[in-house]
This record gives sequence, C-alpha cells and structure tokens, in this order.
Amino acid sequence: MILEAEPDMEVVGEAADGLQAVTMAGRLNPDVILMDIRMPNLDGVEATRRLAGAPLPAAHAATPLSAAHAGPARILILTTFDLDEYVVQALRAGASGFLLKDIGPEALVDAIRVVAAGDALLAPSVTRRLLDRFTDAASTTPVTVAPALASLTEREVGVLKLVAQGQSNAEIAAALYVSETTVKSHVSHVLMKLGLRDRVQAVVLAYESGMIRPGSA
Repeated sequence: MILEAEPDMEVVGEAADGLQAVTMAGRLNPDVILMDIRMPNLDGVEATRRLAGAPLPAAHAATPLSAAHAGPARILILTTFDLDEYVVQALRAGASGFLLKDIGPEALVDAIRVVAAGDALLAPSVTRRLLDRFTDAASTTPVTVAPALASLTEREVGVLKLVAQGQSNAEIAAALYVSETTVKSHVSHVLMKLGLRDRVQAVVLAYESGMIRPGSA
C-alpha cells in the first residue's frame, strides 16, 4: 500500500521465498527488489547472489525507474541486528544496501529511490554498527592490503576511508574542502579501479583489507 501510493512506483510482484523471488524476477524484470534474509527453499543471500549478476532481458521496457537502471535488479536487504553476518554475505553477493524491518514508510520510499537511481544505501549509524560487529573478531589479525588498493591515489584512498566510515558525499566534501561533484568523481574512480559495483562493496573491501578497523574515527 505504501509503495503503490507513490506515482513513480509499481509493485510488480510479491514472492513467498527466495526461489520464487529468483523465478519471478527473471519474468517480471523489476528495477528494485526488497529481499528478506531467512526464507524457506532459498535464503536471501543465495537469492541475491543469483540475481545480482543476472543480466536484464533485451525486452526490458523503460519506465521512470528503469530509465535510471542499467544491468541487473538492484537489491535491498531487509534485516535485523541479530542477522549481521548474513547481511555482510549478502552485500558481498551484490546487494546495494540494507534496511531495518522497522523502517518508516517515508524512509522506505526514499531508500528505494536511492537504489533505483544507481546509488547504494548506506545509513551511517547502521553501517558502522554492522561492520564493527562483524569484523570485531578479526580486529587483532595482521592487516592484509588488497593489491588493487595500490592503484589508488592518495586522495582516492582518503575518500575511500571516509566512505567506509559511512560518510555521505556532502560530509566528505566538507571534510576535504572540495565540491560534492569532485567527491562523486573520486568515488567513481575508486569503484572503477577496484572493480566494485557500488559504495557498499567499497565499505566491505575497506574493512576486509584492514584499511578501516572497528571503531575507527
């Protein structure tokens, strides 16, 4: 009811489990998928893995949302804090972000528009808590820097660290005394050089490579 009330959104299908979601997505070609984690037959992590890399059929019709969407459907994970490990697995699998199940109507609508436009959904307070908890067990292990990080400039490394801390483009621009357009350009270069899909995967890489540690300021 919330989404159907929006003039630029249409709910094209509802799936009872992950397997049905994969099947329906192939038939209905949605721009955005809201994916649960724990489901019968096929969980949300594996469903995301199967869907995130699936190309859209050539017959995919243009709509207000799909005009901004290129490639596979963008996936938003629905979660609660007690499923942190599953969420990180889903982000690695190609999800564009995640929402808490108690999210309000306006925030839900805004989140869908964010990912439909090609951006990743990174709520700073949730992202920091999620990744800090997930990486806490590895916080004392030796740092292993991903080889691809060597291709980044000093400024790009700085931008990546701020992205990994959950800062928005506006916050990064203020911290570095540059324009938001410049920040967007740096972020795009970082994603391209590292072969990443979006900011969410950049955050995961920064944590896994040891660039950012739990509690980093």
